[in-house]
Amino acid sequence: MPTGLFGRSLIIIVAPMILLQTVVAFVFMERHWQSVTDRLSEAVVRDIAGLVDIIDTFPQEPELESIVRIARERFKLRVNFLPLEDLPPPKSKPFFSILDTALSDQLTRQIGKPFWVDTLGDSDLLEIRIKLERQVLRVFVLRSQAYASNTAIFLLWMVGAAFVLIAIAILFLRNQIRPIQRLAEAAERFGKGQSIPEDFRPRGATEVRRATHSFIEMRDRIERALEQRTAMLAGVSHDLRTVLTRFRLQLALVPQSNETEALTDDVTDMQSMLEGYLDFARGDTGEEASDINVEDVLARFSAEAEARGKKFSVVFSGDPYAHLKPTAFSRLVSNLVSNGLRHSQHVEVRCVRSKKRLSLEVHDNGPGIAPTDREEVFKPFVRLDQARNQDESGTGLGLAIARDIVNTHGGEIELGDSDLGGLLVKVTLPA
Repeated sequence: MPTGLFGRSLIIIVAPMILLQTVVAFVFMERHWQSVTDRLSEAVVRDIAGLVDIIDTFPQEPELESIVRIARERFKLRVNFLPLEDLPPPKSKPFFSILDTALSDQLTRQIGKPFWVDTLGDSDLLEIRIKLERQVLRVFVLRSQAYASNTAIFLLWMVGAAFVLIAIAILFLRNQIRPIQRLAEAAERFGKGQSIPEDFRPRGATEVRRATHSFIEMRDRIERALEQRTAMLAGVSHDLRTVLTRFRLQLALVPQSNETEALTDDVTDMQSMLEGYLDFARGDTGEEASDINVEDVLARFSAEAEARGKKFSVVFSGDPYAHLKPTAFSRLVSNLVSNGLRHSQHVEVRCVRSKKRLSLEVHDNGPGIAPTDREEVFKPFVRLDQARNQDESGTGLGLAIARDIVNTHGGEIELGDSDLGGLLVKVTLPA
Protein backbone atom coordinates (compact mmCIF):
# COMPACT_ATOMS: atom_id res chain seq x y z
CA MET A 1 0.00 0.00 0.00
CA PRO A 2 1.24 3.56 -0.64
CA THR A 3 2.45 5.44 2.42
CA GLY A 4 1.54 8.90 1.13
CA LEU A 5 -1.87 10.54 1.45
CA PHE A 6 -2.01 11.20 -2.30
CA GLY A 7 -1.56 7.52 -3.21
CA ARG A 8 -4.03 6.30 -0.61
CA SER A 9 -6.65 8.87 -1.61
CA LEU A 10 -6.22 7.92 -5.25
CA ILE A 11 -6.78 4.25 -4.39
CA ILE A 12 -9.94 5.18 -2.48
CA ILE A 13 -11.29 6.80 -5.66
CA VAL A 14 -9.91 4.43 -8.30
CA ALA A 15 -10.56 1.07 -6.60
CA PRO A 16 -14.38 1.44 -6.37
CA MET A 17 -14.47 2.76 -9.95
CA ILE A 18 -12.54 -0.25 -11.27
CA LEU A 19 -14.71 -2.61 -9.22
CA LEU A 20 -17.88 -0.96 -10.52
CA GLN A 21 -16.71 -1.12 -14.13
CA THR A 22 -15.71 -4.75 -13.71
CA VAL A 23 -19.15 -5.64 -12.39
CA VAL A 24 -20.86 -3.64 -15.14
CA ALA A 25 -18.70 -5.28 -17.79
CA PHE A 26 -19.44 -8.74 -16.44
CA VAL A 27 -23.18 -8.13 -16.22
CA PHE A 28 -23.34 -6.47 -19.63
CA MET A 29 -21.13 -8.95 -21.45
CA GLU A 30 -22.39 -12.09 -19.76
CA ARG A 31 -26.06 -11.12 -19.68
CA HIS A 32 -26.92 -8.52 -22.31
CA TRP A 33 -24.49 -9.73 -24.98
CA GLN A 34 -25.37 -13.33 -24.33
CA SER A 35 -29.04 -12.53 -24.72
CA VAL A 36 -28.43 -10.65 -27.98
CA THR A 37 -26.13 -13.37 -29.28
CA ASP A 38 -28.70 -16.06 -28.42
CA ARG A 39 -31.38 -14.25 -30.41
CA LEU A 40 -29.14 -13.64 -33.42
CA SER A 41 -27.92 -17.23 -33.37
CA GLU A 42 -31.50 -18.46 -33.07
CA ALA A 43 -32.50 -16.47 -36.17
CA VAL A 44 -29.55 -17.76 -38.20
CA VAL A 45 -30.11 -21.38 -37.19
CA ARG A 46 -33.84 -20.98 -37.94
CA ASP A 47 -32.94 -20.04 -41.53
CA ILE A 48 -30.56 -23.00 -41.78
CA ALA A 49 -33.21 -25.30 -40.31
CA GLY A 50 -35.63 -24.14 -42.99
CA LEU A 51 -33.08 -24.96 -45.68
CA VAL A 52 -32.52 -28.40 -44.14
CA ASP A 53 -36.27 -29.11 -44.19
CA ILE A 54 -36.48 -28.09 -47.86
CA ILE A 55 -33.47 -30.27 -48.73
CA ASP A 56 -35.03 -33.25 -46.95
CA THR A 57 -38.28 -32.64 -48.83
CA PHE A 58 -36.79 -31.96 -52.29
CA PRO A 59 -33.45 -33.76 -52.48
CA GLN A 60 -33.21 -33.62 -56.34
CA GLU A 61 -30.35 -31.73 -57.96
CA PRO A 62 -32.41 -28.92 -59.64
CA GLU A 63 -34.05 -28.09 -56.34
CA LEU A 64 -30.66 -27.97 -54.58
CA GLU A 65 -29.50 -25.26 -56.96
CA SER A 66 -32.59 -23.24 -56.18
CA ILE A 67 -31.93 -23.71 -52.46
CA VAL A 68 -28.42 -22.32 -52.88
CA ARG A 69 -29.82 -19.29 -54.72
CA ILE A 70 -32.55 -18.66 -52.15
CA ALA A 71 -30.06 -18.94 -49.26
CA ARG A 72 -27.75 -16.41 -50.94
CA GLU A 73 -30.42 -13.89 -51.95
CA ARG A 74 -32.90 -14.15 -49.10
CA PHE A 75 -30.91 -15.28 -46.08
CA LYS A 76 -27.43 -13.96 -46.99
CA LEU A 77 -26.00 -17.42 -46.47
CA ARG A 78 -23.37 -19.05 -48.65
CA VAL A 79 -24.35 -22.68 -49.06
CA ASN A 80 -22.69 -25.58 -50.84
CA PHE A 81 -22.77 -29.35 -50.60
CA LEU A 82 -19.96 -31.75 -49.76
CA PRO A 83 -19.81 -35.51 -50.29
CA LEU A 84 -21.19 -37.57 -47.48
CA GLU A 85 -18.34 -38.23 -45.06
CA ASP A 86 -17.53 -37.97 -41.43
CA LEU A 87 -17.42 -34.49 -39.95
CA PRO A 88 -14.06 -33.08 -38.76
CA PRO A 89 -13.24 -33.51 -35.09
CA PRO A 90 -14.60 -30.67 -32.94
CA LYS A 91 -12.22 -27.83 -32.22
CA SER A 92 -11.42 -26.70 -28.71
CA LYS A 93 -13.76 -24.02 -27.46
CA PRO A 94 -12.28 -20.64 -26.59
CA PHE A 95 -12.36 -19.46 -22.98
CA PHE A 96 -14.86 -16.72 -23.81
CA SER A 97 -17.24 -18.79 -25.98
CA ILE A 98 -20.63 -17.05 -25.98
CA LEU A 99 -21.09 -17.49 -29.76
CA ASP A 100 -19.87 -21.07 -29.88
CA THR A 101 -22.17 -22.08 -27.05
CA ALA A 102 -25.18 -20.23 -28.47
CA LEU A 103 -24.82 -21.75 -31.97
CA SER A 104 -24.29 -25.24 -30.62
CA ASP A 105 -27.37 -25.04 -28.41
CA GLN A 106 -29.57 -23.73 -31.23
CA LEU A 107 -28.31 -26.29 -33.77
CA THR A 108 -29.01 -29.08 -31.32
CA ARG A 109 -32.47 -27.78 -30.45
CA GLN A 110 -33.75 -26.79 -33.92
CA ILE A 111 -32.05 -29.26 -36.30
CA GLY A 112 -31.05 -32.24 -34.20
CA LYS A 113 -28.54 -33.63 -36.70
CA PRO A 114 -24.76 -34.10 -36.43
CA PHE A 115 -23.00 -30.78 -36.95
CA TRP A 116 -19.58 -29.13 -36.81
CA VAL A 117 -19.02 -25.47 -36.06
CA ASP A 118 -15.92 -23.32 -36.59
CA THR A 119 -16.14 -19.95 -34.80
CA LEU A 120 -12.43 -19.43 -34.26
CA GLY A 121 -10.01 -17.20 -36.09
CA ASP A 122 -10.14 -13.58 -37.20
CA SER A 123 -12.34 -14.26 -40.23
CA ASP A 124 -15.66 -12.46 -40.61
CA LEU A 125 -17.25 -15.78 -41.63
CA LEU A 126 -18.49 -18.66 -39.53
CA GLU A 127 -18.52 -22.17 -40.95
CA ILE A 128 -21.26 -24.65 -40.09
CA ARG A 129 -21.42 -28.21 -41.44
CA ILE A 130 -24.50 -30.39 -41.01
CA LYS A 131 -24.48 -34.08 -41.89
CA LEU A 132 -27.59 -35.00 -43.88
CA GLU A 133 -28.69 -38.39 -45.29
CA ARG A 134 -27.10 -37.95 -48.76
CA GLN A 135 -24.59 -35.13 -48.37
CA VAL A 136 -23.00 -32.65 -45.97
CA LEU A 137 -24.45 -29.17 -45.98
CA ARG A 138 -21.81 -26.50 -45.55
CA VAL A 139 -22.99 -22.99 -44.63
CA PHE A 140 -20.92 -19.81 -44.34
CA VAL A 141 -22.48 -17.10 -42.16
CA LEU A 142 -21.31 -13.57 -41.54
CA ARG A 143 -20.14 -13.30 -37.95
CA SER A 144 -22.15 -10.11 -37.48
CA GLN A 145 -25.38 -12.05 -38.29
CA ALA A 146 -24.93 -14.34 -35.29
CA TYR A 147 -22.94 -12.30 -32.78
CA ALA A 148 -23.20 -8.87 -31.13
CA SER A 149 -19.79 -7.64 -32.18
CA ASN A 150 -19.59 -4.27 -30.39
CA THR A 151 -17.27 -5.56 -27.64
CA ALA A 152 -14.33 -3.41 -28.66
CA ILE A 153 -16.41 -0.25 -28.70
CA PHE A 154 -17.81 -0.95 -25.26
CA LEU A 155 -14.38 -1.72 -23.78
CA LEU A 156 -12.92 1.36 -25.44
CA TRP A 157 -15.58 3.56 -23.89
CA MET A 158 -15.01 1.96 -20.48
CA VAL A 159 -11.22 2.39 -20.59
CA GLY A 160 -11.48 5.91 -21.98
CA ALA A 161 -13.96 6.97 -19.30
CA ALA A 162 -11.74 5.40 -16.62
CA PHE A 163 -8.70 7.37 -17.78
CA VAL A 164 -10.67 10.61 -17.88
CA LEU A 165 -12.01 10.05 -14.36
CA ILE A 166 -8.56 9.14 -13.05
CA ALA A 167 -7.04 12.26 -14.62
CA ILE A 168 -9.73 14.43 -13.00
CA ALA A 169 -9.16 12.68 -9.66
CA ILE A 170 -5.39 13.22 -9.87
CA LEU A 171 -5.78 16.94 -10.60
CA PHE A 172 -8.31 17.37 -7.82
CA LEU A 173 -6.30 15.41 -5.26
CA ARG A 174 -3.09 17.29 -6.06
CA ASN A 175 -4.81 20.59 -5.38
CA GLN A 176 -6.24 19.27 -2.13
CA ILE A 177 -3.03 17.63 -0.89
CA ARG A 178 -0.63 20.46 -1.82
CA PRO A 179 -1.66 22.58 1.25
CA ILE A 180 -1.03 19.55 3.48
CA GLN A 181 2.42 19.10 1.94
CA ARG A 182 3.21 22.77 2.44
CA LEU A 183 2.10 22.51 6.07
CA ALA A 184 4.33 19.47 6.60
CA GLU A 185 7.30 21.25 4.97
CA ALA A 186 6.72 24.35 7.10
CA ALA A 187 6.54 22.27 10.29
CA GLU A 188 9.74 20.44 9.32
CA ARG A 189 11.58 23.68 8.58
CA PHE A 190 10.39 25.22 11.83
CA GLY A 191 11.47 22.11 13.74
CA LYS A 192 14.97 22.50 12.26
CA GLY A 193 15.09 26.17 13.18
CA GLN A 194 14.82 27.36 9.59
CA SER A 195 12.64 30.23 8.39
CA ILE A 196 9.20 29.55 6.95
CA PRO A 197 8.37 30.94 3.47
CA GLU A 198 6.75 34.36 3.61
CA ASP A 199 3.83 33.30 1.38
CA PHE A 200 2.85 30.49 3.76
CA ARG A 201 -0.77 30.94 4.81
CA PRO A 202 -3.89 28.79 5.41
CA ARG A 203 -5.08 27.16 2.18
CA GLY A 204 -7.12 24.19 1.04
CA ALA A 205 -10.07 22.53 2.75
CA THR A 206 -11.54 23.82 5.99
CA GLU A 207 -9.83 21.18 8.13
CA VAL A 208 -6.43 21.91 6.55
CA ARG A 209 -6.94 25.64 7.05
CA ARG A 210 -7.72 25.07 10.72
CA ALA A 211 -4.59 22.94 11.14
CA THR A 212 -2.46 25.57 9.36
CA HIS A 213 -3.92 28.37 11.46
CA SER A 214 -3.24 26.40 14.66
CA PHE A 215 0.33 25.75 13.51
CA ILE A 216 0.93 29.46 12.85
CA GLU A 217 -0.39 30.36 16.30
CA MET A 218 1.79 27.67 17.89
CA ARG A 219 4.83 28.98 16.00
CA ASP A 220 4.15 32.53 17.21
CA ARG A 221 3.85 31.35 20.82
CA ILE A 222 7.09 29.35 20.59
CA GLU A 223 8.94 32.25 19.00
CA ARG A 224 7.75 34.59 21.77
CA ALA A 225 8.90 32.10 24.39
CA LEU A 226 12.29 31.76 22.68
CA GLU A 227 12.67 35.52 22.52
CA GLN A 228 11.90 35.81 26.23
CA ARG A 229 14.37 33.01 27.04
CA THR A 230 17.05 34.62 24.88
CA ALA A 231 16.55 37.95 26.60
CA MET A 232 16.73 36.31 30.02
CA LEU A 233 19.90 34.41 29.09
CA ALA A 234 21.49 37.57 27.78
CA GLY A 235 20.77 39.31 31.08
CA VAL A 236 22.03 36.40 33.18
CA SER A 237 25.14 36.08 31.04
CA HIS A 238 25.91 39.78 31.34
CA ASP A 239 25.44 39.85 35.12
CA LEU A 240 27.49 36.70 35.79
CA ARG A 241 30.28 37.75 33.46
CA THR A 242 30.41 41.10 35.28
CA VAL A 243 30.84 39.33 38.62
CA LEU A 244 33.56 37.02 37.25
CA THR A 245 35.36 39.99 35.74
CA ARG A 246 35.38 41.70 39.17
CA PHE A 247 36.79 38.49 40.69
CA ARG A 248 39.59 38.50 38.13
CA LEU A 249 40.42 42.16 38.77
CA GLN A 250 40.46 41.67 42.53
CA LEU A 251 42.69 38.58 42.21
CA ALA A 252 45.01 40.53 39.91
CA LEU A 253 45.49 43.20 42.65
CA VAL A 254 46.28 40.64 45.32
CA PRO A 255 49.92 39.49 45.64
CA GLN A 256 50.33 36.24 43.72
CA SER A 257 50.60 33.02 45.72
CA ASN A 258 49.54 29.41 45.49
CA GLU A 259 46.16 30.34 46.93
CA THR A 260 45.54 33.11 44.38
CA GLU A 261 46.53 30.81 41.51
CA ALA A 262 44.04 28.23 42.71
CA LEU A 263 41.36 30.91 42.95
CA THR A 264 42.19 32.11 39.44
CA ASP A 265 41.84 28.55 38.13
CA ASP A 266 38.48 28.27 39.89
CA VAL A 267 37.28 31.50 38.26
CA THR A 268 38.40 30.17 34.89
CA ASP A 269 36.53 26.92 35.48
CA MET A 270 33.43 28.86 36.55
CA GLN A 271 33.58 30.94 33.37
CA SER A 272 34.00 27.81 31.27
CA MET A 273 31.05 26.12 32.98
CA LEU A 274 28.98 29.26 32.58
CA GLU A 275 29.69 29.32 28.86
CA GLY A 276 28.71 25.63 28.61
CA TYR A 277 25.43 26.15 30.45
CA LEU A 278 24.55 29.14 28.31
CA ASP A 279 25.43 27.31 25.08
CA PHE A 280 23.19 24.41 26.08
CA ALA A 281 20.28 26.66 27.07
CA ARG A 282 20.68 28.96 24.08
CA GLY A 283 21.11 26.26 21.42
CA ASP A 284 21.13 27.61 17.86
CA THR A 285 17.99 29.69 18.15
CA GLY A 286 17.54 32.24 15.41
CA GLU A 287 20.51 31.18 13.31
CA GLU A 288 19.90 30.78 9.60
CA ALA A 289 21.56 28.09 7.50
CA SER A 290 23.99 29.11 4.79
CA ASP A 291 26.65 27.57 2.57
CA ILE A 292 29.83 27.02 4.59
CA ASN A 293 33.19 25.43 3.81
CA VAL A 294 33.22 22.34 6.02
CA GLU A 295 36.86 21.57 5.25
CA ASP A 296 37.93 24.99 6.57
CA VAL A 297 35.91 24.48 9.76
CA LEU A 298 37.62 21.17 10.44
CA ALA A 299 41.09 22.58 9.75
CA ARG A 300 40.71 25.14 12.58
CA PHE A 301 41.26 22.52 15.27
CA SER A 302 44.78 21.64 14.20
CA ALA A 303 46.18 24.51 16.28
CA GLU A 304 44.26 23.41 19.39
CA ALA A 305 45.60 19.86 19.03
CA GLU A 306 49.14 21.12 18.54
CA ALA A 307 48.89 23.30 21.64
CA ARG A 308 47.83 20.26 23.66
CA GLY A 309 50.59 18.13 22.19
CA LYS A 310 48.06 15.80 20.55
CA LYS A 311 47.86 14.37 17.04
CA PHE A 312 44.99 15.57 14.84
CA SER A 313 44.21 14.71 11.20
CA VAL A 314 41.38 15.29 8.75
CA VAL A 315 40.32 13.07 5.81
CA PHE A 316 37.82 14.85 3.56
CA SER A 317 36.18 13.84 0.28
CA GLY A 318 33.51 15.46 -1.89
CA ASP A 319 32.30 19.02 -2.29
CA PRO A 320 33.53 21.04 0.74
CA TYR A 321 30.47 23.33 0.77
CA ALA A 322 27.32 22.36 2.66
CA HIS A 323 24.14 24.20 3.66
CA LEU A 324 24.37 24.30 7.47
CA LYS A 325 24.12 26.69 10.41
CA PRO A 326 27.69 28.04 10.68
CA THR A 327 27.93 28.75 14.42
CA ALA A 328 25.99 25.65 15.44
CA PHE A 329 28.05 23.38 13.19
CA SER A 330 31.31 24.86 14.49
CA ARG A 331 30.12 24.28 18.07
CA LEU A 332 29.18 20.70 17.17
CA VAL A 333 32.59 19.90 15.74
CA SER A 334 34.34 21.74 18.58
CA ASN A 335 32.54 19.69 21.22
CA LEU A 336 33.30 16.39 19.51
CA VAL A 337 36.96 17.15 18.71
CA SER A 338 37.66 18.71 22.14
CA ASN A 339 36.11 15.69 23.83
CA GLY A 340 38.36 13.41 21.78
CA LEU A 341 41.49 15.45 22.48
CA ARG A 342 40.69 15.48 26.20
CA HIS A 343 40.59 11.69 26.47
CA SER A 344 43.04 10.50 23.81
CA GLN A 345 46.34 11.24 22.08
CA HIS A 346 45.15 10.94 18.49
CA VAL A 347 41.94 12.26 16.92
CA GLU A 348 41.05 11.72 13.28
CA VAL A 349 38.06 13.30 11.54
CA ARG A 350 36.73 11.58 8.42
CA CYS A 351 34.19 13.56 6.44
CA VAL A 352 32.33 12.57 3.26
CA ARG A 353 30.13 15.04 1.39
CA SER A 354 27.64 13.29 -0.88
CA LYS A 355 24.89 14.78 -3.01
CA LYS A 356 22.27 15.10 -0.26
CA ARG A 357 24.05 14.53 3.04
CA LEU A 358 27.19 15.13 5.06
CA SER A 359 28.72 12.21 6.94
CA LEU A 360 31.14 13.12 9.75
CA GLU A 361 33.10 10.59 11.81
CA VAL A 362 35.31 11.51 14.78
CA HIS A 363 37.75 8.71 15.74
CA ASP A 364 40.10 8.64 18.73
CA ASN A 365 42.41 6.14 20.42
CA GLY A 366 41.22 6.82 23.96
CA PRO A 367 39.50 4.48 26.42
CA GLY A 368 36.17 4.76 24.60
CA ILE A 369 32.72 4.38 26.12
CA ALA A 370 31.08 1.09 27.05
CA PRO A 371 28.03 0.18 24.91
CA THR A 372 25.79 0.27 28.00
CA ASP A 373 26.75 3.91 28.67
CA ARG A 374 26.54 5.27 25.12
CA GLU A 375 22.97 6.46 25.42
CA GLU A 376 23.45 7.79 28.94
CA VAL A 377 26.24 10.21 27.98
CA PHE A 378 23.86 12.18 25.74
CA LYS A 379 21.88 13.29 28.79
CA PRO A 380 22.70 16.76 30.20
CA PHE A 381 25.17 16.97 33.11
CA VAL A 382 26.10 13.28 32.88
CA ARG A 383 29.82 12.49 33.33
CA LEU A 384 31.17 8.97 33.38
CA ASP A 385 33.10 7.67 36.38
CA GLN A 386 36.48 7.86 34.65
CA ALA A 387 35.83 11.52 33.88
CA ARG A 388 34.75 12.55 37.37
CA ASN A 389 38.05 14.07 38.29
CA GLN A 390 37.78 17.31 40.17
CA ASP A 391 40.93 18.55 38.44
CA GLU A 392 39.30 18.13 35.02
CA SER A 393 37.07 20.94 33.76
CA GLY A 394 33.77 20.00 32.13
CA THR A 395 30.06 20.20 32.65
CA GLY A 396 28.81 17.00 31.04
CA LEU A 397 27.02 19.00 28.37
CA GLY A 398 29.29 18.42 25.36
CA LEU A 399 27.47 15.47 23.83
CA ALA A 400 24.07 16.80 24.92
CA ILE A 401 24.74 20.02 23.01
CA ALA A 402 26.02 18.00 20.05
CA ARG A 403 22.85 15.90 19.90
CA ASP A 404 20.67 18.99 20.19
CA ILE A 405 22.49 20.64 17.26
CA VAL A 406 22.24 17.48 15.17
CA ASN A 407 18.52 17.14 15.90
CA THR A 408 17.80 20.74 14.90
CA HIS A 409 19.55 20.05 11.59
CA GLY A 410 17.36 16.97 11.08
CA GLY A 411 20.31 14.57 11.31
CA GLU A 412 21.45 11.61 13.39
CA ILE A 413 24.29 11.00 15.85
CA GLU A 414 25.47 7.69 17.24
CA LEU A 415 28.45 6.26 19.13
CA GLY A 416 30.48 3.20 18.23
CA ASP A 417 33.92 1.61 18.32
CA SER A 418 36.67 3.28 16.34
CA ASP A 419 39.25 1.35 14.34
CA LEU A 420 41.84 3.47 16.18
CA GLY A 421 40.91 1.63 19.37
CA GLY A 422 38.79 4.28 21.07
CA LEU A 423 35.45 6.01 20.54
CA LEU A 424 33.69 6.66 17.23
CA VAL A 425 31.16 9.46 16.98
CA LYS A 426 29.24 9.29 13.70
CA VAL A 427 27.13 12.25 12.61
CA THR A 428 24.90 12.34 9.53
CA LEU A 429 23.41 15.69 8.45
CA PRO A 430 21.17 16.58 5.51
CA ALA A 431 23.06 19.15 3.47
